[in-house]
This record gives sequence, structure tokens and C-alpha cells, in this order.
Amino acid sequence: MSKNLKYYYDLMSQPSRALWIFLEKTKLPYENCLINLGKGEHLTEEFKAINRFQKVPCITDSQIKLAESVAIFRYLCREYKVPDHWYPADSRRQALVDEYLEWQHHNTRATCAIYFQYVWLRPLMFGTKVDPKQAEKYRARMERSLDFIEREYLGSDARFIAGDEITVADLLAACEIEQPRMAGYDPCEGRPNLTQWMARVRESTNPYYDQAHKLVNKFAQDTASKAKL
Repeated sequence: MSKNLKYYYDLMSQPSRALWIFLEKTKLPYENCLINLGKGEHLTEEFKAINRFQKVPCITDSQIKLAESVAIFRYLCREYKVPDHWYPADSRRQALVDEYLEWQHHNTRATCAIYFQYVWLRPLMFGTKVDPKQAEKYRARMERSLDFIEREYLGSDARFIAGDEITVADLLAACEIEQPRMAGYDPCEGRPNLTQWMARVRESTNPYYDQAHKLVNKFAQDTASKAKL
């Protein structure tokens, strides 16, 4: 199979990491197209011709240009031969994956990203000051999402979000939940189900999971070191 598939991404982006892990794990042939968000490469006219939303991740594949990570995951699972467990063909099993994919937009993704951006990213990029009261509001919203996952998605005997096998839902969720670690927040603390599940996701997808999170882990360690000073 020729490398018709081009993948545009930055591993500082949560869904970019999820898709990169998936592509590497499934051994789909693709061309690496790194987009440096920090340098604003996603804002160029050249990139706008590839993705009208000017965000990562996105792909081009033969005659299609496609953005939005959930849409990309579904497309790849339809168009390429990948193990069925990632996005099951069975209607009921697929529906459970879809349930999380739809829920996460305004929950895991929104709350973890907003907290991370307010507490860590915006002060770094723009020099903004963190209002402790506002930070606590964002943290509380994030914790409600994390507690829901701990209790409702991972509280049964299921090993993963949608059953006993890893799916794209787990990849998207884990990569989002890793993000606030850079802001000094430990999402696993006090959540044993989430802790064990994160370890299973990592084990199921390594060495790619660790490779994708090298920068995240470095920044998380730097933040922890500064907090001890």
C-alpha cells in the first residue's frame, strides 16, 4: 500500500497524540507531516489550504481532506484494515464507543483542556496571571468529569471504557487526561479505577504511548520540580 495518507499533527495536542499512537500501533502506512503549533504553522495560508479549520490533527488521503479527530478515527477504521476491537463493526459494541466519543467533547476534552490552558499554557505563552478562584472553578469542573469516568465508565468489571478490549475511546480519553499533569494536577490521585485503566491503556499501546508523551512527561516533571522550590 502506498503512502497516500498524510497525517498533520503536533504531539502537544491531545487528539494528535491519540491518532499518532493509533497509526503507529496499527502499522498503517502514512507520511509524517509535523505542524509546530508553538511557531504558528497551523495559521499559515499553506496549512489553511489543507485544513480550513487551521487546527491539528488532520489528514489528507487520496481525494479527501479531513479534520476533527473523531471523524478521522471513524474514517480510518472504515477505509483501512485495522483490528476490529478499535472501532467494532458490531452495532451494539460500536454504539458504546460512540457514546463516549459524543460525551467527551463537552466533558473530558473540554474540562481537562480548559484547566490546562488557564493554569499552564496561557501564563506560559501570554504571561497571564492565574486567578486562584477561577482556577478552582475550572478544576472542579474537570474533577466532575474525571469522577464520572472513575465511577460510571470504569466502575464495573470492564477493563476499558467500552468493554474488555481497548478502543479508540480509550486512546482519546487517556491522552486528554494526561494533559493536566503538565499543570501539576495528578488525575490518578484518589481514583483507583482510572489509575489501573491508564496503566492498561499504556501497556496495550507501548512503546508508542510513552513516545507520544515524552514532552508531556518532561513538562510534568518540570512543573513538579518548580512546585518543590
